[in-house]
Amino acid sequence: MDEIQRPPMKGRGAVSNATGRYERDTRVLTDDGWSGDGWGGNEALSDPIRTIVAAASARSIITRNQSPDVAFDQSVNPYQGCEHACIYCFARPTHAYLGLSPGLDFETRLFAKRNAAELLAKELRAKSYVCQPLALGANTDPYQPIERTEGITRRVLEVCRDFRQPVCLITKSALVLRDLDILAPMAADGLATVSLSVTTLDRELARVMEPRASTPGRRIDAIRALNDAGVPVSVLASPMIPALNDHELEAILEAAVAAGATGASYILLRLPLEIADLFEEWLRVHAPNRADRVLSLMRQSRDGALYRSGFGTRMKGSGPYAELLRGRFAIACKRLGLGGRHWQLDCSRFRPPPAAGDQLSLL
Repeated sequence: MDEIQRPPMKGRGAVSNATGRYERDTRVLTDDGWSGDGWGGNEALSDPIRTIVAAASARSIITRNQSPDVAFDQSVNPYQGCEHACIYCFARPTHAYLGLSPGLDFETRLFAKRNAAELLAKELRAKSYVCQPLALGANTDPYQPIERTEGITRRVLEVCRDFRQPVCLITKSALVLRDLDILAPMAADGLATVSLSVTTLDRELARVMEPRASTPGRRIDAIRALNDAGVPVSVLASPMIPALNDHELEAILEAAVAAGATGASYILLRLPLEIADLFEEWLRVHAPNRADRVLSLMRQSRDGALYRSGFGTRMKGSGPYAELLRGRFAIACKRLGLGGRHWQLDCSRFRPPPAAGDQLSLL
């Protein structure tokens, strides 16, 4: 029997659901020949896949890293998996640790850390805790659609507000505006910044590349609303994909500046582990005429491979194309008066609130 491909589904990013790299058995779709429809008589193959949300039993919530490529040392991720379904998401391979596929499973089988706020308060109250800015959304988006009903990100922000813990939010969702009542007062005290990811201004490209994220226009509007509320905003023109959205780099920065962004950064597309195959599969379906060109330029920027994980180059790449992109970004930022992303926050204000049973201070 021949392996077959599931047809692309509206509202989903990945085309397939390839078995995770740690699984013993590999599962493939096959046509068993029992039907003339080419789908083996299994109509469910073309049916929509519903999102399933399960509780994650987290034992700790602050994740720490020592990577020289990122500006933060600690982060909180309220969710595992992301319904935004961005095909390029570098978090996709983490679903393999759960025995699931980085493909469709990553965007349809989600895990919510419903005790995140309680765990965060406990860890911030520990005597050994040293206050540093906390990145929220460094892996999966804290404002993905299920946040509307789960509310975990908002509860985490409430803890940060009560402890006066500086927080840097990273998202591509206009849902962040729901929490302006928390973010604006924190920002006034130097305790909060937001980075909005704007990958493209082309709504049709966004629809197939990041199908359940806010539209590009709504993200630009969110930058404007955050700026109007006094919250420092950066734009993330990421990822830049050769021959697909890289021509929009300057236009994205210009639109963000016009809306009030004062900081910016970009990342060259990263294709670690399963993402390489998932992204190529997506290209062949949604941009077949550009696929070979995109992949060729990626290899030219990664020393002949689709991805190199070494510190120092994994975010920006190397070679002529990568240098050209780096130069374009620098020139555009200088022309537009854009600085780097906002990470400088006031850690001196950190104060754990009294816990139940604590003796109150006389001062």
